[in-house]
Amino acid sequence: MTSSAAAPDRPERDDLVTVDAGDTLWQFDAEFLRSNWTCIWGRGCHGIEAQRAEHLHRGCCSLGAELDGVEEAMMVSASADAIGADVFEHRALAERDGVFSDATRTSTRVVDGACIFLNRPGFAGGAGCALHIAALAADESPIDWKPSVCWQVPVKVDWVMRDDDVEVATLRRWARTDWGVDGERMAWCCTEGDEAYVGDRPVIETLAEELESIVGTAVFVELRRKLA
Repeated sequence: MTSSAAAPDRPERDDLVTVDAGDTLWQFDAEFLRSNWTCIWGRGCHGIEAQRAEHLHRGCCSLGAELDGVEEAMMVSASADAIGADVFEHRALAERDGVFSDATRTSTRVVDGACIFLNRPGFAGGAGCALHIAALAADESPIDWKPSVCWQVPVKVDWVMRDDDVEVATLRRWARTDWGVDGERMAWCCTEGDEAYVGDRPVIETLAEELESIVGTAVFVELRRKLA
């Protein structure tokens, strides 16, 4: 089942499918998971700039990727060290100045308007995320090489602890407001409108690996059953 209709930034209660995992109650934006949203990077994506800029092929990489703690920073650093200049356009810069924005190692460095790992159009090793390209070349999942925020977008999870110590996790599509102050100036957001709702399969299928990694196998299996 697919739908090309635009959807609200936050799902209404009637649009939520729930899976009880004991200490965590999962709620899912069923409309989005059944929709035919797909990443259109390089084929119509306008990026997240103040003006639409499809020609720059920056997608959502205009900002440095925010890293989820020390372990993720170490993983990204190790991944960067493992790839050569043939697939990493800014390899020399990374060796000289590092891949992080500062000593806190909480986000990746921005180079000429985009993440240091973004290979620009025309680069011989291929345009796009160098970490993603290298992972595929190694026959491994990009999930194991990239910052979590990068492979999870446009999926977002809101966590709320109830008074009974049950954690409620609501998995939904990203909204413009999730970009904070940057969202206020964005000329385009891929989950709004209908331009990115052009896939040939529903999100529950196209992002199956990402969703299972986020929620766990047992919850994902039950989710698929409920959305069938």
